[in-house]
Amino acid sequence: METIQWHWNLSFSTDLRKSKDFVKSTISLTKVRRKRDVICISMLAPRRFLWSKKKKKEVFKDKEDGLQQQNWRKLMSDIEESGSAVSVLRRRRICGEDLSRDVVLGTVLRFKQMKKWEIVCEVLEWLRFQHWWNFSEMDFFMLMTAYGKQGQFNKAEILLKYMNENGYAPNVMCHTALMEAYGRAGQYNKAETVFRRMQLNGPEPSLLTYQLILKMFVQGDKYKEAETIFDALLDDKSPFKPDQKMFHMMIYMYRKLGNYDQARKMFGLMAARGVPQSTVTFNSLMSFETNYKEVSSIYDQMQRAGANPDVTSYSLLIRAYGKARREDEALAVFEEMLDAGVRPTRKAYNILLDAFAISGMVEEAKTVLKSMSRNRCYPDLCSYTTMLLAYVNASDMDGAEKIFGRLKLNNLSPNVVTYGALMKGYAKLNNMEKLMSIYEEMRMQGMKPNQTIFTILMDAYARNADFGSGVFWFKEMESSGCKADHKAKNILLSLAKTAEEQEEAKELVGHATLNKKKQLDGTLQLDEGEESDDEDEMEFSILKATHERSNAVPSSNGQEEASSAAGDSSRCQENLNNVSFKYNDSRENFDNVDNDEHA
Repeated sequence: METIQWHWNLSFSTDLRKSKDFVKSTISLTKVRRKRDVICISMLAPRRFLWSKKKKKEVFKDKEDGLQQQNWRKLMSDIEESGSAVSVLRRRRICGEDLSRDVVLGTVLRFKQMKKWEIVCEVLEWLRFQHWWNFSEMDFFMLMTAYGKQGQFNKAEILLKYMNENGYAPNVMCHTALMEAYGRAGQYNKAETVFRRMQLNGPEPSLLTYQLILKMFVQGDKYKEAETIFDALLDDKSPFKPDQKMFHMMIYMYRKLGNYDQARKMFGLMAARGVPQSTVTFNSLMSFETNYKEVSSIYDQMQRAGANPDVTSYSLLIRAYGKARREDEALAVFEEMLDAGVRPTRKAYNILLDAFAISGMVEEAKTVLKSMSRNRCYPDLCSYTTMLLAYVNASDMDGAEKIFGRLKLNNLSPNVVTYGALMKGYAKLNNMEKLMSIYEEMRMQGMKPNQTIFTILMDAYARNADFGSGVFWFKEMESSGCKADHKAKNILLSLAKTAEEQEEAKELVGHATLNKKKQLDGTLQLDEGEESDDEDEMEFSILKATHERSNAVPSSNGQEEASSAAGDSSRCQENLNNVSFKYNDSRENFDNVDNDEHA
């Protein structure tokens, strides 16, 4: 109809200039009105590399080599299907099939590359007592390494004792494996004892030994010991110099301590000592910056240094723009990642989804969700919960309920975050009946409410000036073991109108503060400013990733799992797996919802 109207004016108007002005204004209004629709249609256009896979052409030496490769692959698939390597190898041995030393060693080495150390242990423990297999010194070393990777320090101790009794010379590989076994089992003091004994009596620690002990000190919160080891390596007399992994570990340690200035100094020291700065290094710096301008600056610096951004780099930049409510820039970075041929992970999609959800941009968030399924990166609980938050922030509870139902149809179980998001939406609409219905359903599922849930309930009753209910939920919060933060206290104090109510509220708030001080006594003393900053953000976690989570540190075995501080390229895979709700200090303190990644 608008097009017909434009033609009518052009044909019959006596003033052509006015007609042209009218057409231009109408077109501009139409463009503004349909801007978002155009963006949603064109954004995240399919890229060929996302769904096409190139088949590698295999080249064999001859026909016999091809048959051997097929036979070995069948052996690997049989082991993976049965779940037991020994049963498959034993059956092949009994049936007289090919089970040469090369086949067995190739199988063990392949599972080592795949980091399936339990299968490596199973095969080597079986081979150790087979009369037809000559269990060599290298086999012992491999078995010790497997025990170390699995944290089986008891078996490692027994095997090392056996080797010493049977005349095997002390080996740095075995002692390092024992030290790693203690570290993975959380026995950091014993790991340190092995390291000190190696320093005094030998064998001399290797570079890998120093990498591992540094990692264990950081994991065990022994920061002074870690600094001492690192400073000793910086000495000119030291036989080893800190390498890239050690610098990454120190940057991670200072990030863990919240000492960002020291982390930046460590970054500068890397350049001064000529240690190459990789993508992981820059990701580490980007991970603890909160200002999108700083993150963007580090990203540009990384590109100037010749380091190629990976999925973690792009995800961190997208997250920074999303937090600043700069959705267009976040989308542009995601498109840049696709154009660069970097395959986005589920976590990267979730971060972009959160950027739109924060502002309640439902259509854009729906486009991201559809793009995930189209590119075979299927949504998880975090994805659906973030989509639900988009509807909540847009005050569309019908859409939120549909997502909640769709989540269940996909065999995903809602958690406390999902229920909290739904409750927050009904609290904004002051629908107390539906709010309590969701709360009761959550309790029926056996979920324990956390601090955020109680604060949502208190805020909902505060809107109705119900002091009695506010007191009830405040007491419930304390009795359930949740700490009342300053927002919950402010809500309770604001509900008190009469002198009697004010006295009761002050007594409850004072009692909660006293309990908190007792819990902090001897561990951490906060002044008023620090307490306010720490409690400004109420967090609760969502679906943890199958890889490793936020306090994960870089591995020391050669694979740099994306960003020691940023949370891994592989550890960062899927790991947005935490959602944090931020509330304003005013009475409308539940109007902004944030989905945060713990890197």
